[in-house]
Amino acid sequence: MSVPAAARREPADVALLTGTEAGDMLAGALEAEGGRLLDWQVHTIHHRPGAGVTVGYTATVERAGSAGTPVRSEEYLCATTARLSHGAGPGLVRLEQPDGGPVVHLWRHPADPELPALAVACDAARLSDRLGSRVTVELLAYRPTRRAVLRVRRAEPAGAVAYLKVVRPSAAGAFVERHRTLTAAGVPAPEVLRADEDGLVLLAAGRGTPLANLLSRGLGDRAGAVLDALLGTLDALPPALLDLPRRPAWSERADHYAHAAATVLPEHAARTEALAEGVNHLMANSDPGPVVPTHGDFYEANVLMAPRPDLVALTALLDVDAVGPGYRVDDLACLLGHVSVLPHLAPETYPHVPEVLDAWTRACSAVVDPVALHARCAGVVLSLVAGARRTDGAHWLADAEGRLACAEAWLAHGRELLARRGPH
Repeated sequence: MSVPAAARREPADVALLTGTEAGDMLAGALEAEGGRLLDWQVHTIHHRPGAGVTVGYTATVERAGSAGTPVRSEEYLCATTARLSHGAGPGLVRLEQPDGGPVVHLWRHPADPELPALAVACDAARLSDRLGSRVTVELLAYRPTRRAVLRVRRAEPAGAVAYLKVVRPSAAGAFVERHRTLTAAGVPAPEVLRADEDGLVLLAAGRGTPLANLLSRGLGDRAGAVLDALLGTLDALPPALLDLPRRPAWSERADHYAHAAATVLPEHAARTEALAEGVNHLMANSDPGPVVPTHGDFYEANVLMAPRPDLVALTALLDVDAVGPGYRVDDLACLLGHVSVLPHLAPETYPHVPEVLDAWTRACSAVVDPVALHARCAGVVLSLVAGARRTDGAHWLADAEGRLACAEAWLAHGRELLARRGPH
């Protein structure tokens, strides 16, 4: 398995940013600005293989109040070993390890050094001034240095909802162009309402019910019609997307994701390496089909469906950052791979998934090469193993191991399908 030297160092980076040394770094950074760290814990770990490790922390901090009385506050702090495009400045602390280890940058949310619009987006007063109307704002998702999603509610008209996507300024233009290309072709992507040079993009709210909600309730005899609606939307992606840069599919980076999985599950490193090797072998011995317009991250969280039980239609296609040229089999594998891990993520919420997954897998295997489909499903699920690590004790471990076993099951079935074809 070929893994860059930077990626090979990342298990040590994870240990550094989650161990006792992390507390020392946080305490030192806070002390330099007059704060005292009272308590801290790891909240999230973001590992981009080959690009560094970023960790978010919840912290209790004590500072002197206006009258000299100590005041405690709960803060969200971040630390990263990733290379930043901005040097140390206000709100950003740069720490060099004495033993020649990685440079670590620390900051307090929302002063993200790569997302300059985030501080405005998270402040209702400043955002109201920017938008010219009074709003409230709620942070829904935050991936440090990469992006954030916030829900915005306008006071007038009462309760009107829109969504803010905060991205790197260098990525904002391409992000907006993707949305506008889709909406111009009639694909139900959210309309761009506003786009600012600092990476703040305001999007209209997509209408509909998340596909995940329908899966939790069970699709029954509508499973086939729902899949047809999903395939129809992929068919409607405009040819103009073929002119965009192509991004690697999840399965095409199997070596990287195997390494990330081994970082959080070191006791299963041999299994993750074998998975990557198996995925690569099946991909090399199967047909991905022609290059077509693709979504790039096509799974249940990014799809809204008509809420009426008598109407099966996809009403909104979300998170279109990765649209461009690719293989249809990768969009289908993304869908099936994500659906297959739902029972590991929340077994009581998704009791009906196995029957839907079986039906959809058989149907998709008739559309694309089934060996390629199973190989790429295994690659997608492998990419999800490291993301299972959270702060809820033993549950995340069972989830991660369940995802690993799920990836192995996809791979085993793909091998069986390839063996039935005989020598070639």
